[in-house]
Amino acid sequence: MKEDFLTTIKELRKISVKRKFDQTVDLIINLKDFDVKRESVNLLIMLPYVAKKKKICAFFETASIIPTYTITKKEIDRLDEKGIKDFAKDYDIFIASAKLMATIASKFGRVLGPMGKMPDPKIGAVLSNESDTTVSAIVKKLSSSIRIRVKEPSIKLSIGKESMPDEQIAENAQAIYDKMVIALPRKKENIRSVMLKFTMSKPIKIKSEKARKEK
Repeated sequence: MKEDFLTTIKELRKISVKRKFDQTVDLIINLKDFDVKRESVNLLIMLPYVAKKKKICAFFETASIIPTYTITKKEIDRLDEKGIKDFAKDYDIFIASAKLMATIASKFGRVLGPMGKMPDPKIGAVLSNESDTTVSAIVKKLSSSIRIRVKEPSIKLSIGKESMPDEQIAENAQAIYDKMVIALPRKKENIRSVMLKFTMSKPIKIKSEKARKEK
């Protein structure tokens, strides 16, 4: 499959008009026979290569320089819903000390919940302690990961930048595809098609070597 991704990336570069900005590379996975209301996929996948690390905000009892920014316990007491909404717009992921989660949920849950930015214990974003070792490990993991929650039968994910080497883009695409196949209830049978595109290009469908030869 990786060779198929590499071939498609080369095709994309041929048809894509060079832009004045570094285009995003998107992976599109279209599903079939998958009921989004009854079946679910919720994944956190670490990418082999990251074009842009995520901005992480932490709710901690004391300040830490390891996340991008820390909202301390004193600041939590002063923040209102409008204030936390402004933070939520600026940061990709929120982590928190387990000791503060009850307060965070009651005070900011109505804002962070619908935005999908409440600290999530399923991805390790709720920490039992604030030691540098613990915080460094989760920040490293989350800043280079991509979150996949399937809510519709077509999934579009940013997996890199046009300026990245083809090999790195292909490895990112492969890592996501492999994890998706494992997570889907009927594995490959749930995948209708896989595509790649640049920000301003049309998508190109991934074809296996056998399919290309038959064509």
